[in-house]
Amino acid sequence: MSSNKQVVLVTGAGSGIGKLSAQSLAQAGHIVYATMRDVEGRNKPRADEIRAWASANDAQIFPLELDVLSQASADAAVAAIVKQQGRLDVVMHNAGHLVIGPSEAFTPEEFIKVYDTNLFGALRVNRAALPQLRGQQSGLLLWISSTTTKGGFPPFMGPYGSAKAAMDSVAVTMSYELTRFGIETSIVVPGAFTRGTDHFPTAGKPADQKTVDAYHRYDGVMDKVGERLTALTPDDADPQGVADEVVRIVSLPAGERPPRAVIDYVNDGAAEVIEVQERVRIDFAKRIGIDDLLQAQVVV
Repeated sequence: MSSNKQVVLVTGAGSGIGKLSAQSLAQAGHIVYATMRDVEGRNKPRADEIRAWASANDAQIFPLELDVLSQASADAAVAAIVKQQGRLDVVMHNAGHLVIGPSEAFTPEEFIKVYDTNLFGALRVNRAALPQLRGQQSGLLLWISSTTTKGGFPPFMGPYGSAKAAMDSVAVTMSYELTRFGIETSIVVPGAFTRGTDHFPTAGKPADQKTVDAYHRYDGVMDKVGERLTALTPDDADPQGVADEVVRIVSLPAGERPPRAVIDYVNDGAAEVIEVQERVRIDFAKRIGIDDLLQAQVVV
């Protein structure tokens, strides 16, 4: 049980890392709002499952409607949390969607949809939550990034990888802009998981099958990548490890949370790249006189 009880909003909490993190945070004693869209419709079974789990585990976890594609929905969710709890301490940006296919085959509109969920959705939630956090002069933005933004990057993940990279860049930029309001930033960087989440099984595909077919000489490449990733993944690799790191970060006292944490069982090189990147970022911040805006720790 955490002595540092936080009120936490988790986006995309219906499955995968979001659900595991929401439940683990609640088990640690935090007050958690497991948000997802359509809680009274398509996702009602998932919401009911969370309610049953909360009752069975005597945990404070509440399903809540939040469609990251809608600013009105984000505003309403944050308002409901603040009305019930009087505050909001942590926003966990987890909602996302993977798509796989040749980049050429995705129309610009399909690219935009991927960005809408993986990037713009977080920005909508921020616009809803940050006035509250700034008013409190405290809080934590916890972003779920991906090692594809820094380490090994398989082919045929262009829309997803570029959207995640954009989100990661925004998270870094906002970390500077929020420190003087007492708002911390932590970027959790999971590696690839070929089991334990619905990430790959529910991945979207481009509608332009004609262009997909034009890439037939690459047939089997993604299957081979998946097989190799599975072979490289140790038996104990589990997305629960990401959830455990989320709990650790949220439960730390303000001022002690790391800007980054990598959970990569495949070792695709992201940790090494981040170590260099953070060293360069800190050095440059000192050179241009904004080192007071940096957080103290770097964990990779």
